[in-house]
Amino acid sequence: MLDLGRLRALHAVSVHGTVGAAAAALGYTPSAVSQQIAKLERETRTTLLERQGRGVRLTEEATQLAATAQQLLALVEEAEVRIEERRGKPTGRLSIACFASASRGLMPHVLADLARRHPELDARLHEVDPHLSVDLVARGAIDLAVAHDWDIAPLPAPTGVEQAVIGDDMCDVLVPAGHLLAAADSVRREDLKDERWITQPPGTVCHDWLLRTLRAAGCEPLIAHQSEEYHTQVALVAAGLGVALVPRLGRGTLPPQVVAVQLAPVPTRRLHALWRTGAARRPAITETVRTLQKLWPAVIAEPRGGPH
Repeated sequence: MLDLGRLRALHAVSVHGTVGAAAAALGYTPSAVSQQIAKLERETRTTLLERQGRGVRLTEEATQLAATAQQLLALVEEAEVRIEERRGKPTGRLSIACFASASRGLMPHVLADLARRHPELDARLHEVDPHLSVDLVARGAIDLAVAHDWDIAPLPAPTGVEQAVIGDDMCDVLVPAGHLLAAADSVRREDLKDERWITQPPGTVCHDWLLRTLRAAGCEPLIAHQSEEYHTQVALVAAGLGVALVPRLGRGTLPPQVVAVQLAPVPTRRLHALWRTGAARRPAITETVRTLQKLWPAVIAEPRGGPH
């Protein structure tokens, strides 16, 4: 009989792409995952992983076995949901995928609140790009995702995945303290046509939003610097190297060299919680979503520095 833990390890490698990433998602060491795969190869008398450069790839047999593993894990999840539902309280492990600024600005409050009120719940955070996290939920690699979208890029929920709105996160234009616009109550997109922009790299939602929005106002943005981290963007603005459009969530208090100016109309991104339909009755899911929604108003109302 095939061992479920070893099938789970193979499924994790198929979802995350590498042994190291699979280990991080499962809470194991890479060597432990490799040992599980090796034992599964001996049990099935089949080669499951092949070396490819510095990584590995699944053989055709492994791909088929991983698909079967996903079906088995879904059945196990259904059984676990029924048991937890009968207990009537959140228990067991809950894996949560979340994007960077929410991991920093929202999740510490949520995880601490859950740990205090539900000590039998083992909630674990994984920082993941928001659009990757939706697929991880759909494939059963993550229990719950906190993701965001913008008006130009709605967040799709694939079949079998449900979602609920957590709240809206507003964005401000950050400018150096000595900038001509630093004293303004608000600015329009047209006022920013000659600015040097600091933004995230191409392919990210924030980068695409900036391009589309300014182009719609007849401006071709000059992208001077690119950084994935908002804290790095703030540091570049503080050095007088450009302006940036940065969400308030997770931004923290701005240094005195940086001023937040409201952009009219205000850019907003919406946060969502997503989970598999099969786990919708699980108390750990319903309570975590409720906690996210409950704590959001206080978290987003915290002082962020600079005028809003």
